[in-house]
Amino acid sequence: MERPNVVLICVDQWRGDCLSGAGHPVVRTPYIDKLAHYGARFDRAYSATSTCIAARVALFTGLSQRTHGRVGYQDGITWNYPVNIASEFTRQGYQTQAVGKMHVHPPRHRMGFDNVVLHDGYLHFFRDHYSELGLVDDYSVWLRQRAGVSADDFAHGVQCNSNVARPWDKAEELHPTNYVVGESLDFLRRRDTTMPFFLYMSFHRPHPPYDPPAWAFEQYLHAKMPEVPVGDWADEYARFREDFRPDAFVAKVHPDVLQRARAGYYGQMTHIDHQINRFVESLAYYGLRKNTVICFVSDHGELMGDHHLWRKGLPYEGSTRIPLIFQGECAGIRPGVTFQQAVELRDVMPTLLDCAGLEIPACVEGKSVAPMLRGEKKDGEEWREYFHGEHAMCDGSAHYVTDGREKFVWLSWSGREQFFDLQKDPQELCDLAKNGADGDRVKLWRNRLIAELKGREENYVVEGKLVVRKGVAQVLSHVVQ
Repeated sequence: MERPNVVLICVDQWRGDCLSGAGHPVVRTPYIDKLAHYGARFDRAYSATSTCIAARVALFTGLSQRTHGRVGYQDGITWNYPVNIASEFTRQGYQTQAVGKMHVHPPRHRMGFDNVVLHDGYLHFFRDHYSELGLVDDYSVWLRQRAGVSADDFAHGVQCNSNVARPWDKAEELHPTNYVVGESLDFLRRRDTTMPFFLYMSFHRPHPPYDPPAWAFEQYLHAKMPEVPVGDWADEYARFREDFRPDAFVAKVHPDVLQRARAGYYGQMTHIDHQINRFVESLAYYGLRKNTVICFVSDHGELMGDHHLWRKGLPYEGSTRIPLIFQGECAGIRPGVTFQQAVELRDVMPTLLDCAGLEIPACVEGKSVAPMLRGEKKDGEEWREYFHGEHAMCDGSAHYVTDGREKFVWLSWSGREQFFDLQKDPQELCDLAKNGADGDRVKLWRNRLIAELKGREENYVVEGKLVVRKGVAQVLSHVVQ
């Protein structure tokens, strides 16, 4: 039997609710919606460690954060994960290629890929540690070759991670989004046609800077936007507010700033949507479409002003919930199905290996959803009971446990507990723990978190109780030894 090709499309900072096919009232993603229509979408997919580096470790390795050790964001820590998604596809007979954002260390670490073409974004850490950006970023060299030796994607001055938005200042074909697709198409042209391929096509956008082409920005600039949700618990973060900072994690911004930020964010999405269609149509041109499995996923979301919160890393739906789509009739994936099971990034690696008919390493902690996709398990059949997510933030670490229907949150810096009924309150407006409701449910979920944290080196649990901890590390000690 011929092995299918596999394409893993990863976008950066794309909220799980931001697909027009999933009912978003503003953003338009017709081509990704089409992918979902002919494939399967997971409505309750999550990133357990919701920033770029930590999330990508889970995506690449299929491990939980307790094992892979990345419980926060920290650059410059060597990636020592010999068993990962690329190494397994390579070992089992695939030609493997990565294009775009890797965000690993060292930056030229191939992580098992046969070849890597890099563009990680602004690269704060690497700009500080390398004299020539071209040493760690192939896009910068490509851009100078086409737009002149002084060309820079930061020429417009819009900061990575900020809420400032404006149109792209160069020709659209020079945008980093177009670059990722162009280099991916070049791989299709020059691949070894005697073997199947695994392609990791990784976009830096819609992560800031919010700089889509003008047509995409203007499409949303004057669109009517819904009010941002503000929960009855938002006061927990008031002391972290920095309204003066365009890259703040907590800020109440002017309505015009919010409108433009959303227009830039949604514009990036629609731009990516069109470029994904460019790639998918080219797959058909090369005669590869029918024998290719496609997965579309994000590393984490974006809070985008919800509860006066921005960026990612916190345990709320805007930050942690992500889009996840699988399409590929060649692997038996049923079309037009939407699943409600709570899945997470560590499930992607085993699923794609399973779809390709390859061995899943015993060390992988994620679970393949391929049996669901193929209809071998009933849609309501038992999945994992819940999972644990966390990230070092603010003065400590924010933890959550969820099954996609309910969510318990514990903030280590204050000891505050929160409990949300996601089915009745998907925007997390009402903290049931604060109101004293559902005490038995809160106790059940608290005990689940205690079980997850028991024995951790941060000593979150003492004598069976959660204990306030401030200033916790970004990585566990077994990662940095």
